[in-house]
Amino acid sequence: MDQRSVVREGYDDIAETYDEQRRAEGPERDLAEAFAADLSDGNRVLDAGCGAGRPVLETLASEHDVVGLDISTGQLRIARERAPGGCFAQGDLANLPFQNGTFDGVASFHAVIHVPKDEHADALSEFHRVLRPGGDLLVVMGDDAWEGRNEDWLDAGAAMEWGFFGRDRNRDLLADAGFEVVDERVLDDELGGQFAFFRARA
Repeated sequence: MDQRSVVREGYDDIAETYDEQRRAEGPERDLAEAFAADLSDGNRVLDAGCGAGRPVLETLASEHDVVGLDISTGQLRIARERAPGGCFAQGDLANLPFQNGTFDGVASFHAVIHVPKDEHADALSEFHRVLRPGGDLLVVMGDDAWEGRNEDWLDAGAAMEWGFFGRDRNRDLLADAGFEVVDERVLDDELGGQFAFFRARA
């Protein structure tokens, strides 16, 4: 299977296990809360690659008009339970099913890292396209370049694939897509490794 199919089927198969293990507490939730606080009440926000809805959807849902998008129907099922007032769509980060300028903010945690590397620029361009001018982005990308596959991720019996660039290349990709990076930091991930968090403005 191609990478996209591996990711979709993998997350369908391990939806409950992933939800149990990715608690998204600590610094990740702090960043999501800071992002939410910087938005005006009632802003429309896309969680691109929302997974099971933690931490972005559940953080934003009480004050904002949230839309969760994910490639996995299994993840979307859990996200709907976690943020029952949100809207949801199944889709691909490199080809978002939304009109230009639809959102005031876009957040994407641990999702672009599953997109094939040669489509990362497309995904970031799509984020820029669906944001209004001046809209805010919070995106998690690689800190060090890496790509690979785990045949039994989280010991849950499903394969998973990743592919991402290092921080300097990611910063360039964001600029090429039309973003101004306003903050970045590297955090340890609860499921292993380190990832770069970028705040940027369209």
